[in-house]
Amino acid sequence: MSKRLDYNQIAPAGVKALGGVYGYVMQSSLSPALVDLVYLRISQINNCAYCLDSHTRDLLKKGVKIEKLALVQAWREAGNLFDERERAALAWAETVTRVAETNVPDEAYQAARVVFDERELVDLTIAIGLMNAYNRMAISFRNTPQAVLEHQA
Repeated sequence: MSKRLDYNQIAPAGVKALGGVYGYVMQSSLSPALVDLVYLRISQINNCAYCLDSHTRDLLKKGVKIEKLALVQAWREAGNLFDERERAALAWAETVTRVAETNVPDEAYQAARVVFDERELVDLTIAIGLMNAYNRMAISFRNTPQAVLEHQA
């Protein structure tokens, strides 16, 4: 699988606009590790190798243990390895990412609102939308994961 085109070079203003949204999310009250866990889960759902590689590396740098990363996909079965906010964020990320299937039911919204205030939930949803956009860019144009580049070197 080879890269189709470099959207960073072709549409730098568009990529910069996405970066502005990323900057907004990172200055929100959501913890960076929580946001990266959500980004990792979304990238798992969307099968985005580039983003899976990137967010796994980011989480490892933030000190998240490999055992926890290995269970992100099965977080519901991981007991208390994930705290209440992480579980709520991962559940919300899954239903919002799969919006065409789930239609984001009232029960999912109510469960998220128990844990997140209004601003946090809006910011989390912005983060979810952003990662879905990044996944679609990376998958569509075949961004090469860093792990693949390192393996080729």
